[in-house]
Amino acid sequence: MTESLTLFPFADYWWFYGLFTLFVLGMLALDLGVFHRDAHEVRLKEALGWSAVWIALALAFGYGLYAYALHRFPLDPRLAGLDHAALARQTGLEYLTGFVVEKSLSVDNIFVFVVVFGYFAVPPKYQHRVLFFGILGALIFRVIFISLGAVLMKFHWVIWVFGAFLVLTGLKILFAPEKPIEPEKNPLIRLLRRLVPVTPQLHGQSFFTRIDGVWHATPLLVCLVFVEVTDIVFAVDSVPAIFALTKEPLVVFTSNIFAILGLRALFFLLAGVMHRFRFLKYGLGLILVFVGLKMAWLNDVFGGKFPIGWSLGIIGALLGAAILASVLFPPRAEAAANRA
Repeated sequence: MTESLTLFPFADYWWFYGLFTLFVLGMLALDLGVFHRDAHEVRLKEALGWSAVWIALALAFGYGLYAYALHRFPLDPRLAGLDHAALARQTGLEYLTGFVVEKSLSVDNIFVFVVVFGYFAVPPKYQHRVLFFGILGALIFRVIFISLGAVLMKFHWVIWVFGAFLVLTGLKILFAPEKPIEPEKNPLIRLLRRLVPVTPQLHGQSFFTRIDGVWHATPLLVCLVFVEVTDIVFAVDSVPAIFALTKEPLVVFTSNIFAILGLRALFFLLAGVMHRFRFLKYGLGLILVFVGLKMAWLNDVFGGKFPIGWSLGIIGALLGAAILASVLFPPRAEAAANRA
């Protein structure tokens, strides 16, 4: 029964979406307007602090969602006769699992950000500004993707298509050779250069500058456009991956947004050590294969719903094994340097 039942229908919870959106906008305004008003290089200590803040907020929200569900579900006449405590636990675990999956997949974004910032020679003190507006755009695109996903997931054939897509994407990560990132060959970057004159020099933290009475885009804007395009590409993987874990748009929306909000801090925390996690991509590939199989096959095998606790355990084990393998078996050059 609960497979076709939405626990948090938009008609009843529009106010929740509104308040959550105001909270997100408020946190972003506080971040840029107060804590990062002046451009500066984000150090490890600051990145660690902000990472802890975002993760703490995400976990606190998850617990609050569970507590609210535990209180609200018994009052919902549509859920009469069901195990309300079990539904609340399932809601909390689905949120947590979605957050972990999105956080894990965002590591790929971080690798791309490192390459792009190096390619456009963006100084560390301006990188936060690019990521801020990049993530602001990412939030808008995620809302669009999640809204479309919530509509499409009502059709069973879409579930099969998404599941197969996730499996194929995971296999591609596991076996396809990596290709170098070449921003200048991106069609949108080429279009931008045709539409707007681009100055080769940075002009502080400005995205546009006026030269001889003509507005020019700076390399910072070109970098921002590429960051936005990159996130759209990654959203094609990550949004279906979370819908494989839960059919609740509210859970998908909140877990996804919290993971994205912490992406900037995670970037500054991991940017310098990304090369050490050489087995992480295999863990991410296996996670996508698993959630794809869960969406297209395992849910049906387990009577419509693969246990979410098992999903969280499997995803955590795959991610932990990839990180542990990277630590135990570092790249040869690094291992040789450590021995020396």
